[in-house]
Amino acid sequence: MTQARITNQTLIYDGWYRFSRLEVEMPDGVRVERHLIDNGSAAAVLPYDPVRRVCMLIEQPRAGVLAAGEAPLLEAIAGNLGGMAPDKRIIEEALEEGGLRISELEPVTNMWSLCPVSTERIQLYLTPYSSEDRIGEGGGALHEDENITVHEITLDHLRDLVLAGELTDAKTLILAQALLLRRPELWAASQD
Repeated sequence: MTQARITNQTLIYDGWYRFSRLEVEMPDGVRVERHLIDNGSAAAVLPYDPVRRVCMLIEQPRAGVLAAGEAPLLEAIAGNLGGMAPDKRIIEEALEEGGLRISELEPVTNMWSLCPVSTERIQLYLTPYSSEDRIGEGGGALHEDENITVHEITLDHLRDLVLAGELTDAKTLILAQALLLRRPELWAASQD
């Protein structure tokens, strides 16, 4: 079977992201125009405290959400790799965004975030933490204008957001579902 292939790529914009127009030859020989955002790869983590039964999520202004006129999203801590290994980068991001020291990473998946138009893959992790691991305020890097707000929510609230369809950030939803499936004992006490 013949595979599709890129026959031409024209760089349109080179800034925060790189945006290109592609000519793609489809398996049947037809040539079509497609668009590509090259924003590198990223890592994300859902930290959870199994003793206090909470997890840490963040909130920050996102262009797509603002353009849709919607309220800010609750998200897992995340960041672009910038050439670093995902496990090393997410440890830095957890401290920067959440003021959280993490070390024990449990890989979940390396997902495509928006495969029709983006090169981005996000390595997802779960990680346990304790109140002693909260060693800073978080909020993001000042020079990056992230304006991050840190939230600790109960695991019951996280489960309720998932079940109600109200956790709408894809990477965060995948991580929350992974936590529900992999660590059901975290909710066993609330079922009694």
